[in-house]
Amino acid sequence: MPFPPPFVPPEAASDALARQGHAVLDAAGVRRLAGLSADALAALAPSWNDLPPDAYLKDGGRYRRRRHGSFVADAGRLVQAPHRAHWQPLDYNALHGGMERWFEPLHPEVVAAPAWGTLLQALAGLADRLRGPQPWYVEAHQFRIDTTDGIGRPTPEGAHRDGVDLVAVFLVAREGIKGGETRVFDAAGPNGQRFTLAEPWSVLLLDDARVIHETTPIQPTAPGGHRDTLVVTLRAGGFQDA
Repeated sequence: MPFPPPFVPPEAASDALARQGHAVLDAAGVRRLAGLSADALAALAPSWNDLPPDAYLKDGGRYRRRRHGSFVADAGRLVQAPHRAHWQPLDYNALHGGMERWFEPLHPEVVAAPAWGTLLQALAGLADRLRGPQPWYVEAHQFRIDTTDGIGRPTPEGAHRDGVDLVAVFLVAREGIKGGETRVFDAAGPNGQRFTLAEPWSVLLLDDARVIHETTPIQPTAPGGHRDTLVVTLRAGGFQDA
């Protein structure tokens, strides 16, 4: 049996991040945190059916599809940045670091959806409480990991950090698969937790300076098995660039 997520109420998310470096909210908690309805979040989900293949997978796999966009959140305003490459140093991503990856942009309809900006602004508010109010450089990734090759790897780079301040991993859908266990480890010690996100729009929040994380591979239990996530990172001081 999968381990259940250690959910906390949204009011306790900041304390949990400060105490242990991560927090997990169920979908109701996400809605309360952002002030969103279930229908508003559900309206985003169909866009995951139109993600192009990730052309940069160094393991030769065909299991990942994604889109990417960048934003700046500052003092209650959210502005979309010009489309840019996603870049990470090798220190944080030994498999795909050190290369500019130009993923297809987010659909304008997604960015214009009522829930989109509200959700990102709620995360900026959490980052303010974690590090202090300041501009946040936000990258948002829509991912679909499928089982086309019999196995899909949500984190082919293994346990890692992202080189940012706050990471949010929203589960959007989980269909016809087994596996996909989330694992979070203290970056400076032996402590860790493992659990499986299963509820659409539940979220794992991470203080990236304090923990490393990974998700185990998925295998199909039915044709077309896949796992959809929205990964949002917030970084102080600017975007990561080569």
